[in-house]
Amino acid sequence: MSLPEIAAKVDAGMRLGEAEAGFLLQCPDLLAVGRLAALANHRMHGNRVYFNVNRHINYTNLCVNRCAFCAFRRDEGDVDGYSLDLEEVAARAAAAAAAGATEVHVVGGLHPHLPLEFYEEMLRTIHKSGPGLHIKAFTAVELAHFATVAQLPLEEVIDRLRAAGLQSLPGGGAEIFAERARLQLCPEKISGDRWLEVMGMVHRSGLRSNATMLFGHLETPAERIGHMARLRALQDETGGFQAFVALPFQDRATRLDGVRGPGGVDILKTLAVARLFLDNIPHIKAYWVMLGVKLAQVSLAFGVNDLDGTVVEEQIGHRAGAVSPQALSREGLVRLIRKAGRIPVERDSLYRELKREPDAC
Repeated sequence: MSLPEIAAKVDAGMRLGEAEAGFLLQCPDLLAVGRLAALANHRMHGNRVYFNVNRHINYTNLCVNRCAFCAFRRDEGDVDGYSLDLEEVAARAAAAAAAGATEVHVVGGLHPHLPLEFYEEMLRTIHKSGPGLHIKAFTAVELAHFATVAQLPLEEVIDRLRAAGLQSLPGGGAEIFAERARLQLCPEKISGDRWLEVMGMVHRSGLRSNATMLFGHLETPAERIGHMARLRALQDETGGFQAFVALPFQDRATRLDGVRGPGGVDILKTLAVARLFLDNIPHIKAYWVMLGVKLAQVSLAFGVNDLDGTVVEEQIGHRAGAVSPQALSREGLVRLIRKAGRIPVERDSLYRELKREPDAC
């Protein structure tokens, strides 16, 4: 196996195997790997880079899990523990709509005892307060937890949340599927198998989602590729993943002694390999909150075609140590994309084009 042989397969539009993806992940020639990813991306999206105008609502930080990488979760009774009431959720949704957002991104901790009816009412409240907002809410981990607390079949939980206004899922909670690493990172969280099972149900219900991978911690390169392979296999079956989001491990608030997050070269190479290997997932997203704005901009030359959105008031990544801003303006995102030599395209949550900025080149 060699880089020229893999490049020939990419040129021919052939699917890469796990061994070839692993070879690229460990290849010392970052720019060569980046060129291949840029070629694959250009075939799919040309010079277009997508973004949306959105706002995050982290409705609670109370959580029954104790993931080693999480600095967001709290126990009941902690001074800085919180759960938003429906009035507070309504105010945030109304503010998002007033600011021109088209989406709210709603995720939280696994609250020990809130009933399913609360989440249904929260969805209805968001729709009432911001009737034009698309609701992207709840990870597979949250859905599984809701079903456990409600003692209901997961399919019924998904159907009820859809009826209340759920429109898509963000894709978090996947972390890393490899059991060896997962047991050290998040032993109380649902397994990788269960995460994939939940997402399969979500897709078959008619909802779309993103898919994530937390990387640069305890996993091996082979486990990183194995994670992507399982996502690709589910996508072959359901077609429900819209975007892949590679989340670099944030080490500033970790409880994993001596574990440091990935460097810029590793991040860029991982994104590039994701574009080359995940040939059936349309979009590769650089989540600027955890990459940092400048590295996210550079990633547009390494196979990335989506910069997420304006975000506003994100807490989970920032509590873990992300040093990026709390928000970017629409104009700031447009400028960022243009300075990278790309065409900014505002999208909705299902990647339908809302506004394409004129080509400034």
